[in-house]
Amino acid sequence: MSSDEKIHETVRAYYGQKARELTAGEGCCAPSTCDCSTSYSGEALLDIPEEISLGSFGCANPLTHASLREGERVLDLGSGGGLDCFLAARQVGPTGQVIGVDMTDEMLDLATRNSRRLGFEHVEFRHGTIESIPVDDQSVDAVLSNCVINLSPDKPEVFAEIFRVLAPGGRVSLADIVTLGPLSSEYLDQGDSWAACVAGALTIDDYAEGLTRAGFTDVSVLPADGSDWRNVAHGHPISALITGRKPARSSFPSEGPGAG
Repeated sequence: MSSDEKIHETVRAYYGQKARELTAGEGCCAPSTCDCSTSYSGEALLDIPEEISLGSFGCANPLTHASLREGERVLDLGSGGGLDCFLAARQVGPTGQVIGVDMTDEMLDLATRNSRRLGFEHVEFRHGTIESIPVDDQSVDAVLSNCVINLSPDKPEVFAEIFRVLAPGGRVSLADIVTLGPLSSEYLDQGDSWAACVAGALTIDDYAEGLTRAGFTDVSVLPADGSDWRNVAHGHPISALITGRKPARSSFPSEGPGAG
C-alpha cells in the first residue's frame, strides 16, 4: 500500500467511525481541528435538526463567499453528513442541483438518510475521492469544500480536478485549515494528526499558489470569522476561507474526460 493509500485509509477509518457515532446518537465534538463548526448563523440552520448540524466536521462556513444563485449546479467535496449540501440546496432552489462527493461509505449513508429526512430531491451523493472526482468536465457552477482538502495527500491533483469540473467562469469557495509555517510538534505528535485536519495543512502561500497554478484567478485566502492570524506564526493551524474563479474562456488545457 502506497503512502497516499495509507492516508486515505486512515482518513476513511477515522470518519467512518465518526459517522457510526452520529448514527448511534453520539455527538461529534471530539478533539480535532475539524470540529463542530460554530460558523453557521442561526438563520442558516433554521429548520435543520440539531443532530444533522452536529454532523458537520468543518472549520468554517464555505457558503459565506460562494454567492450561489437559483438554478446553479453545486459540488461539495468531502460532503460528510451533508450539511453544506443542504444549505446550498436551499440557495439554488429546486431548479438547481447539488452533488456531494465522499469516499467514506458510512458518511454517504448518513448523508443520504439526512437528505431523505429533509425532503431534498435535487441533492445527490456520490462515492469517490477528491483526487478523482466522479463528475463530468465543466458541469458545475460552484465547488465547495469544508475542512477536507487538507486531508488529501495529493493537493495539486485536487486543484486540477476542481478546475476540470467547473464550467467557465465557475467559482471555488473553500473552508480549510492553513498555516504560515511549520506546525509545532504539539500538533504533529497527535496520533490522528492527519485525519484531524492538521498534518496535511498547507501554508497560506502554498494554498494560493496551488490554485493559481491549476489555472484559477482572483485567488484569495482570508481568515474565517473569528480566526486570529497571529496564532499561525507560532505554528498553530487556523481556519481560512479560500476563493477563486475559473476564467470564462471557451477551452482549457489539460482537462481530461469526466469521470461520471
